[in-house]
Amino acid sequence: MIERIAIYPGTFDPITNGHIDIISRAARLVDRLVIGVAVNIGKGPIFTLEEREELVRAEVAPLAAKAGIAIEVRPFSTLLIDFAREVGARMIVRGLRAVSDFDYEFQMTGMNYRLDPEIETVFLMATERHQFISSRFVKDIATFGGDISSFVPSLANEKTKAKMKGNA
Repeated sequence: MIERIAIYPGTFDPITNGHIDIISRAARLVDRLVIGVAVNIGKGPIFTLEEREELVRAEVAPLAAKAGIAIEVRPFSTLLIDFAREVGARMIVRGLRAVSDFDYEFQMTGMNYRLDPEIETVFLMATERHQFISSRFVKDIATFGGDISSFVPSLANEKTKAKMKGNA
């Protein structure tokens, strides 16, 4: 039997409870899950690539143990399809929060399918309690000293607050 490998790509700046929700649910569907941390300088990340990798790795370690599968965290700066091929993935997992996400994801899925029809995109809807969370909103709230603890895991909360204060 062929190992079912999926990738879940994102910027994860910072990783949110919504990301954790999608990762934990995706982990139940595959034999190995690769979290692809995108370089994505265009989004102006507050955390360096290395910091984002470290945060994601720390936050997903308990999920891997609970799911009983390998969850890898790897950076990438290539086309998503090329990254999928590189890790042997046959599935791209994408999270959807709202209809506005679908418009963008629909276009991306079509382009990726054209590039490699052997790699499927699977959408997981964010659970109701996480549908409104986005890294961008988390950063906005943190910039003004707001409480982000209900939107991000504890380590991400600590690191984001420190980064916004200039202490990280």
